[in-house]
Amino acid sequence: MSLVVILGVAVFLALRYMGLRLWQAALCVLFGFYLNQTAAAPEVRRMVSLIVAAISDAS
Repeated sequence: MSLVVILGVAVFLALRYMGLRLWQAALCVLFGFYLNQTAAAPEVRRMVSLIVAAISDAS
């Protein structure tokens, strides 16, 4: 399953049940979009890949 789908479901559940406001979710999306355009993007992708690999190996 794609990480984007999992994160999308998490945001939807946070909006629905945890009181996350729509503007807060939009701010997070914009932050992610602009972070993807920076020099830090490859390091963030590598870190996320390592975390996902560690979680999937632990299961």
